[in-house]
Amino acid sequence: MTTPLSPIDAAKYAAAKRASLLVESGMKVGLGTGSTAAWLVRALGERQRTEGLHFRATATSSRTAALARDCGIEVADLDDLGWLDLTIDGADEFDGELQLIKGGGGALLQEKIVATASDRMVVIADAAKEVETLGAFPLPVEVVRFGWRTTKALVGELLVGLDVMGRDSTLRMNGDAPFVTDEGHYIIDLHLGRIAGVRQLTLVLNQIPGVVENGLFVDVCDAVVIGHSDGRAELRDPGAGTSEVLRFDFAGDDNIFTEVGD
Repeated sequence: MTTPLSPIDAAKYAAAKRASLLVESGMKVGLGTGSTAAWLVRALGERQRTEGLHFRATATSSRTAALARDCGIEVADLDDLGWLDLTIDGADEFDGELQLIKGGGGALLQEKIVATASDRMVVIADAAKEVETLGAFPLPVEVVRFGWRTTKALVGELLVGLDVMGRDSTLRMNGDAPFVTDEGHYIIDLHLGRIAGVRQLTLVLNQIPGVVENGLFVDVCDAVVIGHSDGRAELRDPGAGTSEVLRFDFAGDDNIFTEVGD
């Protein structure tokens, strides 16, 4: 007997399940990082086992790659796959224009590379991730280790002239040591509260020496799948001007539920 899903996990599962139906045999797919993306990987593995779905994938982090291989999904490097048909990933926040904050899981650099190397990028998220204005979630900025304190100070000076609510920043930690990304970098989290000029901020941040990339995904996302705790999943595609809702029954998916541990 499995433990019932919490409301938040049920919403994440519904979104991931709906997004998994976007993958077709023969596709080259980017797989995101994070708890919602982990549900997606499990759902895709289940489709392979039960439907004979076959696709090739690249992962945005080492932990997603390991999970995908455990699920029987063929994983390759992005350079080997080339241009992708579709990337599906989570988000920490998204607004009405489908601008995103990503990087809560620490994989923002690889996530942005994979997303921009795709014909289509779809975000999967629970309804709580939709916001009117980005910024309540700390904005990750990936920086090289050398001189990171100087880089942090330069970022702070930059924020003084921008329309944001807060300007505090912290080095992301992993226990007593700094968090290190798959590429060997540090992450500085910016506690901005509200970001009025998303496009301006993403451009100027990346001009600072030492900054590798930031977690603002601007004009990258094409559609979003929003999950709800009752099993509903809304696919919202502004480009096509469409919005459709499907409902999923959690019964019978015990094999997926018991395997997810992200």
